[in-house]
Amino acid sequence: MLGRAIWILAVLAPTTLCSRPHPDPCALIAGERWALPSDVRRCLRSFPLLPEIKNNVIEVVNKTLPFHTSVNYQIQAPAPYDNDVHEDLHADLERISATEYTSEFDFHIDMYRSFKRVNDGHCGVYSRCYDSLYITYLPLPLVLLTDESGAQGVYIAPEAHEVAQKEFKDAVSFWVKLLPTVFEKKLRALSGLKVLLINGQEPFFAVEANANITGGYQSHATRQNSFFSSYRRGAEGWEYNLGNFASLAHPLVDDVELTVEYPDVEGGNVTFTLPYRSRFASASKNFTDGPSLRERNCLATNKTNGVDLYNIPLHQLSEFLEEPKPLALFQQQPAIAPSDYRERHHVNVLLDGSPLSDVSLPERLSPSLESINGSYSVAEFFMLNDSATGVLALGSFSAKNYTHFGQALLEGLQGLKKAGAERLIVDVSNNGGGYICIAHWLHRIIIGPKPSTHPQAGLDSTLRAGPLAQLIAQRIAKGSDPDELLYYNPSQWTNATHQPLPTHGNWLQQLGIVVNGKDDSFSQRLGQECVPFKWKAPKHGLFRPDQTVIVSNGRCGSSCSLFSITMAKKEGVRTVVIGGKQGVEQHYCGTVGGQSTDFSTIDTEIKRLNGSPRQSTKLKNHTLAPPDLLTNHIQGITWRLGYGIDNPNEPEEWQSHTADINFPLTKEIVNKPVAIWEAVAASVFKDKKPIFKFVVQESL
Repeated sequence: MLGRAIWILAVLAPTTLCSRPHPDPCALIAGERWALPSDVRRCLRSFPLLPEIKNNVIEVVNKTLPFHTSVNYQIQAPAPYDNDVHEDLHADLERISATEYTSEFDFHIDMYRSFKRVNDGHCGVYSRCYDSLYITYLPLPLVLLTDESGAQGVYIAPEAHEVAQKEFKDAVSFWVKLLPTVFEKKLRALSGLKVLLINGQEPFFAVEANANITGGYQSHATRQNSFFSSYRRGAEGWEYNLGNFASLAHPLVDDVELTVEYPDVEGGNVTFTLPYRSRFASASKNFTDGPSLRERNCLATNKTNGVDLYNIPLHQLSEFLEEPKPLALFQQQPAIAPSDYRERHHVNVLLDGSPLSDVSLPERLSPSLESINGSYSVAEFFMLNDSATGVLALGSFSAKNYTHFGQALLEGLQGLKKAGAERLIVDVSNNGGGYICIAHWLHRIIIGPKPSTHPQAGLDSTLRAGPLAQLIAQRIAKGSDPDELLYYNPSQWTNATHQPLPTHGNWLQQLGIVVNGKDDSFSQRLGQECVPFKWKAPKHGLFRPDQTVIVSNGRCGSSCSLFSITMAKKEGVRTVVIGGKQGVEQHYCGTVGGQSTDFSTIDTEIKRLNGSPRQSTKLKNHTLAPPDLLTNHIQGITWRLGYGIDNPNEPEEWQSHTADINFPLTKEIVNKPVAIWEAVAASVFKDKKPIFKFVVQESL
């Protein structure tokens, strides 16, 4: 049965699972909010893979990869990630090119999974046609809990029924009627039960299988943690992440068999099977049949590819730059203001096949403390009842308005100090990154002015200097970008001593190195791009490093990594990962990068249109240049790579980010932010006895 291979299924050869029993299986599910995963698969597999589509996607991806900084590093990452990252993308693209597929969906899943194996949340190939067109759910999110004796186990989340009743109110009855009578047909009866087996095997077999395919983070521990439910401060309120067990980007699993501990029955446990269901995603465009699904969701739009910015009339350019790209759906950051798109602030943000969760954290779990003035969007400030600990809950390094966001962070931290806070917890759980300069700014205002924060509170960086990138820089040096609209224009960058780069000559100096036996080349070292800040920084730091703690579930990437790493390694700030498996080294962040971007942005750097009245680099017809995509695909890449702190001559991406403390979760505090903060404050700041009997695990 399909459900018996719940996580293995995702990596099986997709060509073995194709069937089309109806002339147009998409018409059968059109207009329906919920559908069986098997019916959605039949619809998605009804589109044959045309040779021109396959060749086009592979050519675009191959020719964009030279701009991705880590291609050769990821063939075999150095320690401590040598067992986690070992993927040769060019070799896999050759394999994919030679493979025959029975549908375009199967082709995409193979491409998607191959890129996930680099475990880099910036680098991926996504499709608006197939990734989260439907999101597949189970109303039983799981958690990893520790009891008073210190033993860990996998449990159905205590709040599972509350989440399901609110988020799946139009589908709960479907699942309830399939429950065994011993549970009295109530989801509430399952909440908090210990899971003994998943599909007949110990639960961590499924956790490990998921960690091998979910991607996003180098650290195996963080990918383990993604299996379980968690919380996040969102732009509109507190959000609940169902985890990879209960929420899937593709309809590849039909059902799951669970064995749970249930003392009220003979034998002490119950085994039952529950189906997954697929819900049409809110960002997907309605369809009536296969052709309309493809036309509205699968074909390239006017934002899929790059544009010649010099072919857009000046009076329309600002309006064009204010439009979000298809990429925005998969970026793990909230929607931002049109004006901020236009200003093109540098970002470093994760991508994933599932959009950010819009599931609400149940009210009883959400913080009931009064917010401190300065709270705005993804940033909320609290004073704990100990009257000494302030909290910044930060769900992203992007918010709708960049300028307001930076000012709000300052005002909120100052508000905590005014309220009497002597120490600070920064909770960045499920923070996927965002604005690079917001990360620098937050570091600066917490720590104050010192050599580690001024002028560079972040990391020096470099970008790959391949042949096409060299040509772009050469064309710009000769005047091809007079309005300074392009990212390869040296006007926006500084050198290793933080001095502006000269605007003439080829600034993209090619520095050759050998990575995993392959010749590679990178630019000169680039310095800071954030100072002067848009806001007036305080003369002194607001919190002492030894009285500051960064808390997360390890899922802190991109600009969140830039912030956490520099705070931990430069300032000695302690890091805490909540809920990780005992005995597994937890990492407080992952996917560092230096700046992320995508194919359409690179395409804009080279675009030319015949007859364009104004100047551009006009490299689109070069043999090295990728063609336009024919389908609604997105390719994310790491465009800049940050240099390390402990080893400043190598990328920070591959250096250790071991958390100081792995803090266990119990049924009393799981997914309750305030309870977690109080427990961390009591145990880590050590000014009173810990409230738990078990021992907090500290790394050696």
